[in-house]
Amino acid sequence: MMSLRTRVALSGAVVLTVFVLFTSLALERAVRDTVLSAREERLLAQVFLLMAAGEEEPGGLVFPKTLGEPRLNLPDSGLYAKVLNALGDPIWQSPSAIGADCPTPLPLAPGQRRFERLSGSDGSTYLTLAFGVTWATGPTPQDYTFVVAEDAAAFHAEVGQFRASLAVWLGGMSVLMLVILVAILRWGLKPLRRVAEEVAAIESGKQAQIQGRYPAEIRALTGNLNALLAHERARQRRLDNTLGDLAHSLKTPLAVMRGALEEGQVPSPTGKTLQEQLGRMGHIVEYQLQRARAGGQQAATLAPPVPIRRTAERLVATLTKVYRDAGIQVTLEMDQGIQFQGVEGDLLEMLGNLLENAFKWGKRRIRVWGTRSRGRLLLVVEDDGPGIAPEQASRLLERGARADEATPGHGIGLAVVREISDAYGGTLRIDQSPLGGARFRLSLPA
Repeated sequence: MMSLRTRVALSGAVVLTVFVLFTSLALERAVRDTVLSAREERLLAQVFLLMAAGEEEPGGLVFPKTLGEPRLNLPDSGLYAKVLNALGDPIWQSPSAIGADCPTPLPLAPGQRRFERLSGSDGSTYLTLAFGVTWATGPTPQDYTFVVAEDAAAFHAEVGQFRASLAVWLGGMSVLMLVILVAILRWGLKPLRRVAEEVAAIESGKQAQIQGRYPAEIRALTGNLNALLAHERARQRRLDNTLGDLAHSLKTPLAVMRGALEEGQVPSPTGKTLQEQLGRMGHIVEYQLQRARAGGQQAATLAPPVPIRRTAERLVATLTKVYRDAGIQVTLEMDQGIQFQGVEGDLLEMLGNLLENAFKWGKRRIRVWGTRSRGRLLLVVEDDGPGIAPEQASRLLERGARADEATPGHGIGLAVVREISDAYGGTLRIDQSPLGGARFRLSLPA
């Protein structure tokens, strides 16, 4: 899942991008309107200057050969002027309009003004302002339309220059804002990183509780975590005391019954049955105690990590002495750095049952190996025994199930392994080993 910092940073980047986009559009529209309005006012001033320069004569309006605006005197200068009669026919045009493809608007009634964009036949765009007047200085009043047009290229260039400048400044400010946002996020989320570091220290056994001082928004979380830790430790202590008391209370009665059987106080057939039932009672008690222990695995991750190879070496050394007549050779392939995050007794129980099963059924060779990959811890125990048929694999993981009734045992060892692995969120699988026998694959969260 995406981290909280990444989520907030991406959300802020999206919001900032949308804000900058709409801001740039609004600013560009405002500048465009302002520049366009300024162009209109300037063209209107040119119309008034042109009206002031015109004089009525018997042949019509006349204008001086040299106008006050220099651009109107230069051919193809970008600024053009025309005077239209009431029918819309040009009766005069500035020297700059000679040979130019300047569009001619429709004539206007006196007092009307129209500012618009017109396109020439070559596709060029012009900003045109037309103003209708009644010229009453002669014997007969005449209606004229004064037209001043300017090439829109200068207008587009000015707007484009503003757009480029705006993009540079807003882009730079956006990058700066993103950097500041990331820095603020890093500073704001620092208490959460400290909490994560303290939880990791608790998991590794370096400290017992969360000790740092945190803001009010996180203080409730850290307080609840410390309360949970204290509750789990108290629960674990009560469980350990209960297990010790139960083991101590059962030890004496069982020892008395075994002693009576060994002294021959019970007839042979009955003694054999009682001896078998005493062994079964011992395994059942062990299994039920293990169930109680597995039920409290919520606090298992708070225990310090257990080196697996060292535990496996101890178990192999013990079982080699027990099965010394079998002459089994054990190959242990495991790095020293692989660790089990949980209670050491649980690891001893799981790995011990798997190794004991391998020693019981193996002929000459047992291979034990482990690895850590993709957040999982894989422990594998395989032997060269008769193996387990695929249809029996799932059944053997049930309590009391046995592959061979003639072999000593009560069929609960593998069930104990499955029970504990389930409590840790792991799995136990049985398949065929390359050695020829069974292979037990114990997968646990790393």
